[in-house]
Amino acid sequence: MSYGSVFAPGLFAGKVVVVTGGGSGIGRCVAHELAALGATVALIGRKAEKLQKVVDEITEDGGQASPHVCDIREEEAVQKTVATIVAQHGRVDGLVNNAGGQYMTPLEAISAKGWQAVINTNLTGGFLVARECYTQSMNKNGGSIVNIVADMWGSMPGMGHSGAARAGMVSFTETAAIEWASRGVRVNAVAPGYIASSGMDHYPEEAGPMLREMAKTVPLGRFGTEAETAAGIVFLLSPAASFISGSTLRIDGARPQVRMGWPMRVADEKAQARDSIKPFNGFHRAVTPKVFAK
Repeated sequence: MSYGSVFAPGLFAGKVVVVTGGGSGIGRCVAHELAALGATVALIGRKAEKLQKVVDEITEDGGQASPHVCDIREEEAVQKTVATIVAQHGRVDGLVNNAGGQYMTPLEAISAKGWQAVINTNLTGGFLVARECYTQSMNKNGGSIVNIVADMWGSMPGMGHSGAARAGMVSFTETAAIEWASRGVRVNAVAPGYIASSGMDHYPEEAGPMLREMAKTVPLGRFGTEAETAAGIVFLLSPAASFISGSTLRIDGARPQVRMGWPMRVADEKAQARDSIKPFNGFHRAVTPKVFAK
């Protein structure tokens, strides 16, 4: 089998795209789609084994990818890693700033160290990678950056550190879109809502019942897929989005629009089967999160 992308074959032929957090979840999925469309994908992550596994998958499927171990929170490491990618592949045409992470804790229980760790991962690290891709390549050749944020509209209770970081990344996206436009660089963001991704496997086991109930709060009545998120990212990287910059694309099934006082009407199984909203599962190597596999 091969990736079932909705985009034209060869769309990214000859392009080099960096994907952070490329060893799992949405990052792994978008790396597969970009490679299937002809891109050479440079995967950045902290664990060599995970990156190599995805590289092996992409190679087996006929694509091209390279692994680059790096902690994006470390400025010097990011500078060296981007320099290595530029030396190896010649340039950077696109960046998917996907690496991130958080843990569930109420504000009063978050230590300064814990707060800073999440800010560094979800905001500072993304800034560092974007800055280096810009200064080392894109300011000469142009390019497109997509920053992955989250469904933090109306706050993120229980994960306030992540909400603050993601809101900061939206602001960074808008600022970079202005400052870097003169060099032919577009900067956008994608905000995934409830996506059935391997990232859910990192939540504590006791969160399982809550996670399984969350689909009932989404008007479309289900979780999104990694492939649906990847499709939005790929669109923003593509020439079809050449006049889109400084925007945030939500992929969330209208979940932030749920309002008190308005009766919750969730799409039932019959509605979910209609072509207009049924799940898109183009990723041929997708893995169901453990919390939903029971």
